[in-house]
Amino acid sequence: MFKVMSFLTKKDGMDTREFINYYENNHVPLIASIAPVPDGYKRNYIIKDNIQGEVGDYDVITEMTFSNREAYETWVAKMYAPDTGVIEDESRFLDRSKTKPHFIEEYKTDK
Repeated sequence: MFKVMSFLTKKDGMDTREFINYYENNHVPLIASIAPVPDGYKRNYIIKDNIQGEVGDYDVITEMTFSNREAYETWVAKMYAPDTGVIEDESRFLDRSKTKPHFIEEYKTDK
């Protein structure tokens, strides 16, 4: 399994509920219309209400899993091909300059 976790930041001036709504109801359907959805595609939204201490400069952690790195690279090529509209859509709700993707090697402890 190949996993990518990306730390994403919403555009300035967008509130959290508006951000979640746009991501779930506009961006996710766009992504699903361009290429098959990855084996796993989760959005983990950071709820910053009433949190003490520093929270970080991101609003959602996306978690995508693929069978291998080649499957990921094929998917990315489809997503960001010219005329897909993905980059333009991301600019409507994300501060793309703050996007931080990470390739993950996962380990589990079974009970």
